[in-house]
Amino acid sequence: MSSNNSMENTSTHQESEATSFFSQILKPGSSLHPTFLVIVDCAFLLLLLVFITLIFLTNGNLHVFALIAIELGLWASVKWFVNELKKLPVVEEAYNRGEEQSKRSESETKKTI
Repeated sequence: MSSNNSMENTSTHQESEATSFFSQILKPGSSLHPTFLVIVDCAFLLLLLVFITLIFLTNGNLHVFALIAIELGLWASVKWFVNELKKLPVVEEAYNRGEEQSKRSESETKKTI
């Protein structure tokens, strides 16, 4: 009986981890999460390995080389975009500071009137 409970707890724990992972990925700003970036890199690497395999299977078809160039360009552009995102300040903090400043200016305006 206890083995059934432990199996249920394990499956529930795995489901909750998967749910929390997907809920975290869908949040704004999650594109900078390290786990997400590793998954993206692994996906591009697997695609590159598929294309390299296709080179051997098709005896060096030029179309496969073109697909590799496109894939590498896409991978590089994603890496560049993520690095540009890391350089930007967090918008939420700037937005909150902007609200505080507008409230201050409104209260100062009311005091002067």
